[in-house]
Amino acid sequence: MDALVSTEWLAKELGASDLRVVDATLFIDGRDAAAEYEAEHIPGAVFMDLANLADTTNPYPMMLPKAEKFASRMQSLGLGDGSRIVLYDNTPVKSAARAWWMMSIVFGAHGVAILDGGLAKWKAEGRPTEGGKVTLRHRHFTVWRDDKPVRTIDQMKANLESNAEQVVDARGTARFEGREAEPRLGVNPGHIPGSINLPYSNLFNEDGTWKKGEALKAAFTDAGVDMDKPMATTCGTGVTAAVLVFGAHLLGKTDVGLYDGSWSEWGAQADTPKAIGAA
Repeated sequence: MDALVSTEWLAKELGASDLRVVDATLFIDGRDAAAEYEAEHIPGAVFMDLANLADTTNPYPMMLPKAEKFASRMQSLGLGDGSRIVLYDNTPVKSAARAWWMMSIVFGAHGVAILDGGLAKWKAEGRPTEGGKVTLRHRHFTVWRDDKPVRTIDQMKANLESNAEQVVDARGTARFEGREAEPRLGVNPGHIPGSINLPYSNLFNEDGTWKKGEALKAAFTDAGVDMDKPMATTCGTGVTAAVLVFGAHLLGKTDVGLYDGSWSEWGAQADTPKAIGAA
């Protein structure tokens, strides 16, 4: 199974005994993802509830949970070792990429893919949906966490001196340049000095599907990203930064880290340098 699958592929595979479909929708505008899932989802899909799949002891939003918490949630959803898992979302922030990064890159799951175009494309093609909740039998999910692809604030500070990794920020240009106020109280505007701005939306076609091949590569290179150099991605909360990680993955690039605290952490600290204006 490829990392990115089409609606046609999923329609043919739907109902296979080893296939699990997961709604990984996360909203940042106050909409209720759980309620929208119960109202309408791809048949057989379970709801991941990304908003609550985080370290609730951490003061910053959407920080990675402990391995035991993640494994327990996966087991309760019926997502176990040996499953083929297809993630989709129905949100502008493309949160299925965050779910993919957590499952496939950090917590060691195999056979994880994203549905190209998500629920919107599935519905636009007239494919079936259902309502209510789906409950599957618990399955074993191995407890595992690899922190090598996760960047901490100390590592990001050290990178200011070493420049070992190019830092790529997935936020919109107005927020990156500090022309637009941050949505969280106590978070200053701007960006990490020396970082590159690549708004995550640049990785998608007008219909919400992923750019591919040379068009996808151009989204990175046109922003100033050197595809031969290691990269660390960042955004507001570590959600859309995962979009850049997945896009790089589609191009075969694996030397990519993600700053989990992102600007919510960096921008709130008194001792972190903050740049204003264009990169």
